[in-house]
Amino acid sequence: MNLRRWRSLGRTVGRVLAVWAVATATMAVLAGILPDFTIQSPTGDSPTRIAATAAVGAGAFGLLSALVWPALVRALLLVPALVLGALVFFLNGSLLLIALRIAPDWRGDVTPATAVVIAAVMSATSSATSTALAMRDDEAYGRRLARLAGRRRAAVDGETPGIVFIQLDGVGHDVLREAVRPIRRKGRTRPPAMETVADWLDTTHRLIPWRTDWSSQTGSSQLAILHGSNEDVPAFRWYEKETGQLMVCNRPSGAAELERRAVARTGSPGLLAEDGAGGGLDGASRGNLFSGGAEQLALVMSVAAQRGGFSRPRTGYFAYFSDPANAVRTAAAFFAEAGREMCESTASLLRRDRPRVGRGGLYPFLRAFATVVERDVAVAAVIGDMLAGRTAVYADLVAYDEVAHHSGPRSGDAMRVLARLDRMIRLIADAARYAPRRYRIVLLSDHGQSHGETFAAAYGLSLKDLVRAGCGLPVPRRARRTASGAEARTAARAALRRPEHGRRGAEEDAACAGPVSDPVVLASGNLGLISFPDLPGRATREEIDRRHPALLRTLAEHQGIGFVLVRSEPRGPLVLGPGGAEHELATGRITGGPDPLAPFGPGAAAAVLRTAGFPHAADIMVNSACDPATGAVHAFEEQVGSHGGLGGDQNRAFLMHPYSLDGPEHRLVGAEAVHAVLRGWLRPRDAEGGTHDGTREPGRSKARTGH
Repeated sequence: MNLRRWRSLGRTVGRVLAVWAVATATMAVLAGILPDFTIQSPTGDSPTRIAATAAVGAGAFGLLSALVWPALVRALLLVPALVLGALVFFLNGSLLLIALRIAPDWRGDVTPATAVVIAAVMSATSSATSTALAMRDDEAYGRRLARLAGRRRAAVDGETPGIVFIQLDGVGHDVLREAVRPIRRKGRTRPPAMETVADWLDTTHRLIPWRTDWSSQTGSSQLAILHGSNEDVPAFRWYEKETGQLMVCNRPSGAAELERRAVARTGSPGLLAEDGAGGGLDGASRGNLFSGGAEQLALVMSVAAQRGGFSRPRTGYFAYFSDPANAVRTAAAFFAEAGREMCESTASLLRRDRPRVGRGGLYPFLRAFATVVERDVAVAAVIGDMLAGRTAVYADLVAYDEVAHHSGPRSGDAMRVLARLDRMIRLIADAARYAPRRYRIVLLSDHGQSHGETFAAAYGLSLKDLVRAGCGLPVPRRARRTASGAEARTAARAALRRPEHGRRGAEEDAACAGPVSDPVVLASGNLGLISFPDLPGRATREEIDRRHPALLRTLAEHQGIGFVLVRSEPRGPLVLGPGGAEHELATGRITGGPDPLAPFGPGAAAAVLRTAGFPHAADIMVNSACDPATGAVHAFEEQVGSHGGLGGDQNRAFLMHPYSLDGPEHRLVGAEAVHAVLRGWLRPRDAEGGTHDGTREPGRSKARTGH
């Protein structure tokens, strides 16, 4: 018997013992409450004997119910429904009376009428306990979904395989590699954090890295993956001078506008839309910022801004929680996760872990929302899509990204979240066996995360304070916290039908609400954006130097800043570094010292040059320093795991696809290149081989050579 079966057996035994304990306690409590029910002799028994008697009685009742009840149900099928309702209570009471009479050393007393009441209460508490425990068991949950499959199985063309894209938000290529390795500690070897993915890797699936754009965050990457273009998305949040508005990727209004612009630019509704050539693509978008052109939508941020659209992203919640069993499963896990975060945060504080950010307030519940509620609803929606036979499904699981922001990308907290996500992947793969068509499961990420102490913690001032000092403006004595860009907060507000401008949204907007002569300073992970509202168009280096002669040198020479991008009137986009180093992006000429972009890898110059051409690139764009040895960066937000700029693991995302799909032959650079690969898989073609999880047909193993 393998390890997985031993675990399953252990969980089953644990559930039986837990239900037995609850039934025993219920019987003991009822004996103390009901006047016509006793489980001890008239002279009295010890508490130990009372507990043993209750345990034997509860066990006998449970055993009789398990053995006799199925036969009784068959016999009662001919009984009218109204009569059956009354018979159930009397039969339960009769079983309890029999159980108590056959129990050894039974010296109590109970009337038949009271036995009916006791049996009903015990059955209710035992059923509730069993349901709650079973719903946390993924295998039991999967078996339940399999039973539902018989009712929901759709009539579709089963010859054409479908594809399920599961986006593991924020999981970098190297972190995934670590998560699939066996864990060796103190001479013992334990299974990897992601057992399912480890089983697939190099047997059914191929893993390849891809390099993100400079804006390494979900808004930019997912927009390109689903809609084919992330042109003019310079960061997670940016200031648009022509309207005076702040654009934020994960706000409903921002996501809707970005999707509209991408569709207008490409002329295509998206990856998940019908191709217009009779392809008949039936797409579903679950838990994403953007729709991808899919008809089936749930928890999609970009549709929440439409008139009456708040109900559309919330339909997934209504559909999921309308099932009481789902509600029990998720509610129990939600509060357990919130409690787990409180314990982990306290332990981290006592250990004096560094780096560290605040994890109090509402954060434990926001974490639980992202790691439990959003995950469970999205996974259930994906399974429903497969049972309905939809041809293409794209779902974003944000759990790891949320936890890694606050605990660190390689922390124990984050790895435990990956283990739970792995079980969800296994659940989806198992459910696919009951779908009306074969499914290929593709795993991918939108970016990674880089670790490091925050800029404010490392240097005692925020980026905004440094900019104001360089401009000769007053600097507050106490730096305020910088709003985090985590997706869970906005998703929770959308789910609760709250306005998109919460407290954090008000803080973001306040950054743009000062005097027009003051610079607007925004943060997106370790990428900073500085704009001067009263200077029309893109301010040049020459204009900035005339107004604030010390600003650019102050930024470029700071130890925590890696490079600064600015536009020069005669020289074009220019990267400034410490010691007077300059890199002309248009010509590649480097003067004044070492290349400021060298610590960020060979693709950095091309990524920065592309962003420099965006109409809404900021007047000054600042990337934090990166330690070449460790990959550590300094976030300009309150995050110990960050992404949004260049440096470290944040720029190495992954794509893991079945061998039955033809993968790219060259290194993928940019999210638009990932879109091209995924789009190729969804076009009509003769798809050979492959099971629901991508198992190769004989002879395909040579495709792995050299990868």
